[in-house]
Amino acid sequence: MTAPLFLAGSVDGDVITLDGDEGRHAATVRRIQPGERVDVGDGNGRVAECVADRVADGTVTLRVTARRDEPAPEPRLVVVQALAKGDRAEDAVEAMTEVGVDEFVPWAAARCVVRWEGARGEKARARWTATARSAAKQSRRAWLPPVAELHDTEQVAERLRAASLAVVLHEAAERPLAGAEVPDSGEIVVVVGPEGGITDDELAAFGTAPYRLGRSVLRTSTAGVAAAALLLAQTERWR
Repeated sequence: MTAPLFLAGSVDGDVITLDGDEGRHAATVRRIQPGERVDVGDGNGRVAECVADRVADGTVTLRVTARRDEPAPEPRLVVVQALAKGDRAEDAVEAMTEVGVDEFVPWAAARCVVRWEGARGEKARARWTATARSAAKQSRRAWLPPVAELHDTEQVAERLRAASLAVVLHEAAERPLAGAEVPDSGEIVVVVGPEGGITDDELAAFGTAPYRLGRSVLRTSTAGVAAAALLLAQTERWR
């Protein structure tokens, strides 16, 4: 079994102390014991391999035995996720983090029922970030996927124009995503629309012919997971 991963602001030095929420999670939830192997990452590719020395009062003191620097994943996979009601968007972020998505871009699509405005939007984005952080720890990821600020359609179009591969998912598309030529490097940007679908005006703004996943129509909370798995299976990241 692989060592559990925790996150810290810095993994430098010979001793790392986990306290606060991270320490309580290590000591109380995971029940780390002295002598147990533990990894601590900074979320930017650097991981310290450690052994637990002391566990007390929600604090875990770790002795660093080695460090490793994992390169940033290539190609980089970005998912533009339309806002969804309830917990569906957070469920999607969790699953896509585990699969390997490298960045999430919340999108205020025309047919989104949910709106991120003011403090409500800040709290929603914070929940996405917390979900991605938790899922990255669970899946032992050295790189923590960030959650970008809310994008409008023109901002999404800019990301698509700059991408090595631009993928807009649409149930009526003729091109199968399974036939897409996946680059070895650069950025793949995948757009997942809302439950009501992407409008004709949005498709026109994106300026690229859409792709379909298959014969069935997937929910906004599952389409990105399926697309990410299909694309990553064609890269060295999954080989």
